[in-house]
Amino acid sequence: MNHTSATPGLRKQLPLVLGAVGIVFGDIGTSPLYTLQQAFSPNYGLAPDQTNVLGVLSLVFWSLILVVTIKYVLIIMRADNRGEGGILALMAVVQRSLPIAAPMAYGVGLLGIFGTALFFGDGVLTPAISVLSAVEGLGVVAPQLERFVVPATLVVLLLLFALQRQGVAKVGRLFGPVTVLWFLAIGAAGLAELSAHPGVLRALDPSWAFGFFVHHGVVAWLALGAVVLAVTGGEALYADMGHFGPRPIRLAWLGLVLPCLLLNYFGQGALILADPSSVSNPFYRLVPAWGQLPMIVLATLATVIASQALISGTFSVVRQAIQLGYLPRMQIIHTSWDEIGHVYIPWVNRTLLAAVMLTVVGFGSSAKLGIAYGVSVTGTMLISALLTIVLAHERWRVPVWLLVPASLLFLGIDLAFFSANIIKFAEGAWFPVLIGIAAFTLMRTWRRGRDLVRRQINRDSLRIEHFMQSVAVDPPLRVPGTAVFMTPSNDYLPPALLHNLKHNQVLHERNVLLTVETLAVPRADDSERVSYVDLGDGFSRLNLRFGYMEDPDVPKALRHWDIPGPGFDPMRTTFFASRESLSARKDQGMALWRDKLFLFMSRNATPATEFFRIPGNRLVELGVHVAI
Repeated sequence: MNHTSATPGLRKQLPLVLGAVGIVFGDIGTSPLYTLQQAFSPNYGLAPDQTNVLGVLSLVFWSLILVVTIKYVLIIMRADNRGEGGILALMAVVQRSLPIAAPMAYGVGLLGIFGTALFFGDGVLTPAISVLSAVEGLGVVAPQLERFVVPATLVVLLLLFALQRQGVAKVGRLFGPVTVLWFLAIGAAGLAELSAHPGVLRALDPSWAFGFFVHHGVVAWLALGAVVLAVTGGEALYADMGHFGPRPIRLAWLGLVLPCLLLNYFGQGALILADPSSVSNPFYRLVPAWGQLPMIVLATLATVIASQALISGTFSVVRQAIQLGYLPRMQIIHTSWDEIGHVYIPWVNRTLLAAVMLTVVGFGSSAKLGIAYGVSVTGTMLISALLTIVLAHERWRVPVWLLVPASLLFLGIDLAFFSANIIKFAEGAWFPVLIGIAAFTLMRTWRRGRDLVRRQINRDSLRIEHFMQSVAVDPPLRVPGTAVFMTPSNDYLPPALLHNLKHNQVLHERNVLLTVETLAVPRADDSERVSYVDLGDGFSRLNLRFGYMEDPDVPKALRHWDIPGPGFDPMRTTFFASRESLSARKDQGMALWRDKLFLFMSRNATPATEFFRIPGNRLVELGVHVAI
């Protein structure tokens, strides 16, 4: 009876499992293209002998088990923010778990923002290294074609980014089957070689990993910079949890992805032991000659899918950061009627395309890119581990006797990976660090600048209670209709209201002070969407709350949400907003260069009224000068 009840549930999960294979595992699934090739590259000087091959394989195996399977699949995926995952979601969950006004909350916020900044570096490097490593197979099939690898990569990337406007919904149904075929193909290729040389399975014994470190010392530590390439994409399991749910992701990982990855890695290891010359490109040399060209085509498709997942993920993270107030508002285009998460951000797409293509031209090969690639990934993994430890202590109440050794184990692994990558700063690791610092600076500057603007506006304004007292003493002329005043803080008089009264000498019969808030949850519950206070004398205070995964459509909310008081007649409602004219002063606010950076971002941001879908024919904007 239990069997029959479980079967329909499992069948219902299968489409989600298929979707997870296509979207979630594209990045980690293409890691076999370059991981062992990078480990035995001249950068580390490791001979392809038994000790080294089994040592590296043992490190790869235990990294996949400890970092991906235990840390992400079994532990971090429990830390969901109302079903959503990702570094920003984890940051929000941890902050809510801390006591009110806890000093640690600020540090948690900084870690979350920097982790997000490092993710943007991953969004640049993953498409570059994935597509480049796939196209490099041309040099294996026909060495004379090697000079066309970079131009062909640029063409593939250009087409990929050009298709972003169409959205992933139209091609998404192909992702799962193609990626399943990819995993089955690489698993079969590895199994064929492994069955001929099964002795390589001795690498399952962790003593080979320990022996590798004892024998090589510092070189073994540096080689972790290549080993970590096997777990790149592990963060996607958590970040994409909101699209598929934890169970389909776990089923896909344990049932298909992990077994096929291990078969391919061990097959490559067996091939290297049998033929040390294959170390130059063990992935493609694992495939029979008749299958190399089809494998190049399949690998290119798989890397395009992996890149697509990272690009779409970057759009999603940017959208979340905008909603949470860490980036300026931008034009966001929805590419699906059914899925709210399918978005296209033109400015981000253009910027990513330029950055990815410059990266391919600048580094020129996947081997050189592999040196730079690990920093952003390992930095994000380290931050995720730190935040999860805080969450385990504050919310999960894990006993100290268990929390301390587990924390030391996982932090030790992440620190080893991160240090092995950051030590190559001059060789290319500076690039993702530079991207991360630049993104972090932009996000912190925007957040700080908006806080300064709000503080200055409030400083120059009256509290609404004081204004209403003066209106009661000397009442102005009232005109029919409803005036909705957009304001970041409806405790203070909006500048647009004061200027309207000053220039037009009138007030509307009904005046609503409207503040739109974005909560640190993906989607707001119905009970927390609306806060309404009737202030009397035709004034009211209204807060509309959205989750960071929702679109703040104010007119639609006013029409359909359950808001106390009279309804909002679109033909009798006028929206008033302040158009800020900003300037910087040396003696206040941030450093002058940050002030100017904020002013530049502010000038190029999408206006709040457009972002909140305020109709232009019902909008009145009044200027206000603010010096920060």
